[in-house]
Amino acid sequence: MIQNPKRYTITAALPYTNGPIHIGHLAGVYVPSDIYSRYLRLQGKDVLFVCGSDEHGVAISMKAKKEGITPQEVIDKYDGIIRKSFLDFGISFDNYSRTSAKIHHDTASEFFKTLYDKGDFIEEVTEQLYDAKADQFLADRFVVGTCPKCGNEEAYGDQCEKCGSTLNATDLINPKSTITGETPILKSTKHWFLPLDRYEDFLKEWILVGHKNDWKPNVYGQVKSWIDGGLEPRAVTRDLDWGIDVPVEGAEGKKLYVWFDAPIGYISSTKEWAAREGKDWEPYWKDQDTKLVHFIGKDNIVFHCIIFPAMLKAEGSYILPDNVPANEFLNLEGNKLSTSKNWAVWLHEYLEEFPNQQDVLRYALTSNAPETKDNDFTWKDFQARNNNELVAIYGNSFLHKPKRS
Repeated sequence: MIQNPKRYTITAALPYTNGPIHIGHLAGVYVPSDIYSRYLRLQGKDVLFVCGSDEHGVAISMKAKKEGITPQEVIDKYDGIIRKSFLDFGISFDNYSRTSAKIHHDTASEFFKTLYDKGDFIEEVTEQLYDAKADQFLADRFVVGTCPKCGNEEAYGDQCEKCGSTLNATDLINPKSTITGETPILKSTKHWFLPLDRYEDFLKEWILVGHKNDWKPNVYGQVKSWIDGGLEPRAVTRDLDWGIDVPVEGAEGKKLYVWFDAPIGYISSTKEWAAREGKDWEPYWKDQDTKLVHFIGKDNIVFHCIIFPAMLKAEGSYILPDNVPANEFLNLEGNKLSTSKNWAVWLHEYLEEFPNQQDVLRYALTSNAPETKDNDFTWKDFQARNNNELVAIYGNSFLHKPKRS
């Protein structure tokens, strides 16, 4: 833990631009990070609070296919909706960027090339799931199947949303293509892998020793479980038609894995802010007196606490996160929030029903924040907090405040 840092770099998880923002996002990531940033600014601290739209990956391509439009049209549509929601709810970012921006493509490509030139990747030809009918490889969310760890029959090729396990598509039992419904075959393809096993000793010392007492128990526990299970090389490229081109020879048709390029979005957002404000971006990412804090949901813990730090360590010139205060999930009326099932309270729709009541929702979500366990949002509780706390207690305290003589 850094004592008395000169500056703070605070990041909030980049939201996918395949849909609008809902109350789970606000409660888990954006209100907590905003409160922390505002608190530090009130103390006169040097604070940089950055975020941006995550506009690559399979989720975007799937949305485009479903709506019959291009991926660019998808990201333009939802980036606008998301930006307005953050503005409406007072999330005080110093910069909100996009991973489709040229500055991000350049930054992510440069980062990959640096590791490539240093020999930090493993280049391998492996067998990956392939949909012969669709004539394409099935990366991440283009495939569903049974999770090998918990038995959930609707696990994705990159993650099981039921148990939170991070997966590879080939780990799934009884996989099916989400494009055609066909059972995929195995086909050889070349990819580049980040050898996480090389960084196992570093991660053990940095996390299991260095952050045992200051990281949240849910974060530390999940990371320890991953490290104790043994780390393996993880692919950082994909066979896709949407994303950032892999910037090396012999990589035609390959894109950077979204979880390689997305966290680099924090860096490119910082660069964008610095260029606009006439500042130097490097101290916010390369000065050891800077405290870097990632606000995320629990499903992003592995990427922010193992994979991204390994990337930063491999590159060699960046600081590492001082803390990663991941929250648990917020449910809605007893059921898990789901974008695909449209089970959510969307922020832009909330304002249609409750105009100018942003602070009421911020208060309710903060009071019921899922900091240590999954919590449940109900309209009955929302009403009670507004009527019994904000109106009856806080409001009346102003009405009956004694006048100065």
